Amino acid sequence: MVINAHLLSGDPSYRSAGVHQYIYHLLTHLPQAGCRVTAFVGPRGAGAQPVAQAESPRYRTTRWPTHRPFARVLWEQLAQGRALRAVGADLAHGPVFVGPLMAPCPVVVTVHDLSFLRYPRLFRPANRLYLRLFTRLSVQRARRVIAVSTYTAEETVRLLGVAREKIRVVYHGVDPVFRPLPPEEVAAFRARRGLPDRFVLFVGTLEPRKNLVRLIEAFARSCADSGTVLVLAGARGWYDEEIFAAVERLGLSSQVHFPGYIPNDELPLWYNAAEFFAYPSLYEGFGLPVLEAQACGTPVLTSSVSALPEAAGDGALMVNPYHVEAIADGLHRLLTDETIRETLRRRGLEHAARFSWPRTAADTVTVYQETVSRGIK
Repeated sequence: MVINAHLLSGDPSYRSAGVHQYIYHLLTHLPQAGCRVTAFVGPRGAGAQPVAQAESPRYRTTRWPTHRPFARVLWEQLAQGRALRAVGADLAHGPVFVGPLMAPCPVVVTVHDLSFLRYPRLFRPANRLYLRLFTRLSVQRARRVIAVSTYTAEETVRLLGVAREKIRVVYHGVDPVFRPLPPEEVAAFRARRGLPDRFVLFVGTLEPRKNLVRLIEAFARSCADSGTVLVLAGARGWYDEEIFAAVERLGLSSQVHFPGYIPNDELPLWYNAAEFFAYPSLYEGFGLPVLEAQACGTPVLTSSVSALPEAAGDGALMVNPYHVEAIADGLHRLLTDETIRETLRRRGLEHAARFSWPRTAADTVTVYQETVSRGIK
């Protein structure tokens, strides 16, 4: 089996977020699930590969500068088919929306969300055009489609016209590093970082879909006078100017902090140190940060729309992300009610324990086996 891993990224940017993590954990755990893997990577992918194990993927590196989007698109559609023939591939997996349209073997494609169809104005024109065109063509031609949630599977049927029997739901996992940490370790981290006693945490790319302007406005209404700080952690994405403008407009420069991109090995400390985690996104195909926070024992506030109720289960306080007042009420409840925080902490830990990357890999291998043996053409 061959996986297109050109979106592996060690850069301290939004490119090291969601889809990078998905590819990284597949490459780590697919061999352990009994799958022989060849991974196609770009010149900059070497530093982002998982640590070598007894059973590790074989890596094939191209000279194409696929860290540049245009070069990657050309490689995917012009060079990948030839590369698949060269390694004798029996199956190709496009883990991020797109597969080779001219492939010498069956293809599996993973769809993470369809926000570029639901909220096209929130995407750069070139990125939107690429995703709209190649995702539609890829899922139609793929023998199997993996959706990361039931919600995304239903969206793929409704918006892209894919037959439901061709789609398999395979959830993301949670890395074991996300867990409750000893209080003394968290206290030392808080002191080292100069963090306040109480802060509300968001983790994710700073981009419009994350709904951060409304979160800032809700924080101004419900928390600004409490001595609490709002931490918006994550790399800058696109169209993020309104986020910083909202902080200035509301006079919150001293109460809203932007620590930037946080390396994955430091994230558990941030989750553990937070009073609670706020993730009122407008649209998610799954919502992995919600599970990561829950796995750390951190109470969660999130949206009642898209796949977020599916990701959060009964371990989060749900709010309408389009109403600032609803978000503000949720923030106030979690800030002032220790009972609800403790309830969500317990439920979140129980819910997150159901998700693991080894299970994701095993379920993915099942899809591969089904594709090769009984695929729909």
